[in-house]
Amino acid sequence: MPLSLTNRCAPDIPCALSPQTATLVARARSDGKPSPFATPDIAALRRDPTHDVGTSLRPSFVRDTEKILHIPAYNRMNGKTQVFSFRANDDLCRRGLHVQLVARVARDIGRALGLNLDLIEAIALGHDIGHTPFGHAGERFLNDIYHRRTGRWFFHNVQSVRVLDVLYGRNISLQTLDGVICHNGEFEQQRFETSGLAGFDEFDRVVAGCWERGDDAIGRLRPMTLEGCVMRVSDIIAYVGKDRQDAIRAGICDEDSFDDGLGGAYNSWALAAFTADIIEHSLGKDHLEMSEAGFAEMRRAKRENYEKIYGASEVNGEFPEAVATLFALLYDHELEVLRRGDQDAAIFRHHIEPLSRHLSHYGCGYAWEDDPDQCVCDFISAMTDDYFMATCEELFEEARSLFPRRSYFEGSVRA
Repeated sequence: MPLSLTNRCAPDIPCALSPQTATLVARARSDGKPSPFATPDIAALRRDPTHDVGTSLRPSFVRDTEKILHIPAYNRMNGKTQVFSFRANDDLCRRGLHVQLVARVARDIGRALGLNLDLIEAIALGHDIGHTPFGHAGERFLNDIYHRRTGRWFFHNVQSVRVLDVLYGRNISLQTLDGVICHNGEFEQQRFETSGLAGFDEFDRVVAGCWERGDDAIGRLRPMTLEGCVMRVSDIIAYVGKDRQDAIRAGICDEDSFDDGLGGAYNSWALAAFTADIIEHSLGKDHLEMSEAGFAEMRRAKRENYEKIYGASEVNGEFPEAVATLFALLYDHELEVLRRGDQDAAIFRHHIEPLSRHLSHYGCGYAWEDDPDQCVCDFISAMTDDYFMATCEELFEEARSLFPRRSYFEGSVRA
């Protein structure tokens, strides 16, 4: 990052480690010893401890990462909105890239702190695997319908655990699942402490509480590992500056729109400054911590993004009522299909049947008949943006003129 870049809102936050901390980090890396607060591979807990035992070639949390990468839902994240929908611009970040960016930030912090990088990577790559199409707007639309019908709450972090643990039955470790459900970056904190969670019985009660109480339960979540704490704060670091770059590319903002004066370069500043701040104040500790100045700047930047970016994207701005209506129409349609038992419908062919075949390899089944509302929620949340639009256009005439057909060659650009 050029030394000339200065954040007008936080000019005194350094973008590098102090010499003393840099020396300690280098010495620890040279010694090759993990932090005493790192999660050892041998500590991995699984529902079936007789399978997926770690080896020297494939340690326990490496196995988690490999399982996550080979789940079809992971690949679908490439077709899901991070912030901006309906745009013919392949340079805008999609959710599949976002989870990789989070993994990159988290690994940098975790390496300096001597933590388990394999666990960090598994949590990061799996944390959004249950996200809806159309980003947080889609999450809100689906939750509104689901809550009205069932009294339960839909949140993508809880659904991500369901995808990994139930829908694909991949015997993922407790530490990874816990990091996934606790990742929700909307609840930023200056200090992250571990929870002391120790087993699946307690974890299952936590998951049930999130479905039943929503924000009230999710807002109290704390990761059981320091690696989960790192992933949680890294989620914010990875998107707070990247979303600004995308907003500028999308024409929502320009380089002069932001109070800090950095425009798209805020991403570079944030990656350096927030990472250094966390390492500086967390090295050798059993918790994660930011300085008061660093935390204040992170909150300020997030608040500015909400004011200038997120409320201006298409789903939040131009189309909220119409898209929300389509979510409701589609939800009702799929419930009716399940009631009729129409085996030729997409929810059977593209969702229930593939999941049932997959789970049969592990002696399990997809109990969709026990909870049709949950099945519909599983199906819609698994959709990519394009699949959702194609489905609605196939089913509902009003959808055929709703979604914009933007070209790569708008304006003066010629093919």
